Amino acid sequence: MSFPEDDQFSVDTNQTNPQNNEQAVQKEQILKQILTSEARMRLNNIKMVKPELSDLVEQYLIGMATQGKMPGQINDEQLKQILLSIQQPKRDFKFNRI
Repeated sequence: MSFPEDDQFSVDTNQTNPQNNEQAVQKEQILKQILTSEARMRLNNIKMVKPELSDLVEQYLIGMATQGKMPGQINDEQLKQILLSIQQPKRDFKFNRI
C-alpha cells in the first residue's frame, strides 16, 4: 500500500487571490472615508481581539455608506454606540445561596 506524497496535497499559501486583495483595498478606502482616525484605530484594535465582531461592524458601516444613510464621518463615540448595539447582550447570572 502506498501513501500519497506530501507535495500532492500542499497548498500554496503565498498565492493570494487578486480579486480578494482588490476587495480588501476597496473596503479599506471606504472605511477611511467614513471613519475618523480615532474610530479607525478602535476598529483595528477590535479586529485584533475579535475579528468576527470587526467584520460585522465593517459590513454594517459599508452597507450604510453605500445606501447613503451616513450623514458624515463616524467618530469614536458613534462607533462605540454601534459596537454596543451589534454586540450580543451579556447575560448576568445570579446565584442565591441558601
